[in-house]
Amino acid sequence: MKTTPRTCAHCAAPLPMMARQHARFCDTRCRSKAYRAAKADATPNELKTRARWVRRSATKIPLTTGGMPASSTDPRTWSTHADATASTAGVGLGFVLSDEDDIVCIDLDHCLNPLTGRLAPWAAAVIRDAGTTYVEVSPSGDGLHIWGRANVRQGRRIRRPDGTAVEIYGTGRYIAMTGCRHGSSPSILADLSAVISKLTQ
Repeated sequence: MKTTPRTCAHCAAPLPMMARQHARFCDTRCRSKAYRAAKADATPNELKTRARWVRRSATKIPLTTGGMPASSTDPRTWSTHADATASTAGVGLGFVLSDEDDIVCIDLDHCLNPLTGRLAPWAAAVIRDAGTTYVEVSPSGDGLHIWGRANVRQGRRIRRPDGTAVEIYGTGRYIAMTGCRHGSSPSILADLSAVISKLTQ
């Protein structure tokens, strides 16, 4: 019976054939890099302490920690942050937005130059209006996710002639997570009601 080769949880290279059954890394260098990356994870505890985590595939399909399809509306397919982080399914993490609280995400598309770090003017204005709250770089490297709190029960998609490309979500959706803080944003969630009201006028 043919078995699927195990891969390193950090670099995705095949694990050595003689690796122990519970080994997750191909060598000590990858183990150290993964440890440093975990320590550098800026994700707010307000998100980490909720059992609404999933894994995600390279094509952004939500997965359970076991690698099966997950659902943004079925809590049985979600996990704790610790379990999702320990899983090697897919390529990364995702957080599920639910109507059980008021956590929301404002998704800014194609607004960040990954080489220079420069923000599009419209995105800089949204970041300024959002205030002191957690912002992370999206998996694409050229977008941002602004995390906070507001009463959002229906997603909104906003496109404007000045290049503004914003999506606002509060429930029934999962957001791909990187833990990569943008700039000096804090690991806290602020009230985003005012900026969302301004965006949706």
